[in-house]
Amino acid sequence: MLKNLATLLTRSGRRSNNENESGLTRLTLPPPLEPTLGCDAVGVPARHAFRLLGRLPRTGCVFADTDWWWWIVPAGSDHELTWPLPSHYARGAYVPATDPRLLRRPDGTSPYTPPIPLYLMACQLTGTAPLWTAGVGSARSA
Repeated sequence: MLKNLATLLTRSGRRSNNENESGLTRLTLPPPLEPTLGCDAVGVPARHAFRLLGRLPRTGCVFADTDWWWWIVPAGSDHELTWPLPSHYARGAYVPATDPRLLRRPDGTSPYTPPIPLYLMACQLTGTAPLWTAGVGSARSA
């Protein structure tokens, strides 16, 4: 487990032209699902996955390998958010996984899991307080 976490932390979702060289695999959505908002992924260790899946009001595509489960979210779902460890945010849905398989398809036509409920559930399961890095202050207009 520590080796997998170290691998995730050092790679940080960086892309390479050769996926095999970088050790990253791009999660591919099944047809006819279209990533109209771009495509990133949020991974959690498998030990948290069933609890997370059971608490989300709606899920999009979910992929898994033996150690991690990956939820598809719109691109930029990490903007001004700090995803809690041990979760991992993967830009472009390039994940450090071996042979990930699609476990769950969405009920509708959107491939996405709503990122805010996913973020809040990930924080709850890991015992981390949610942290937004911008927008702190009053919502009142000047």
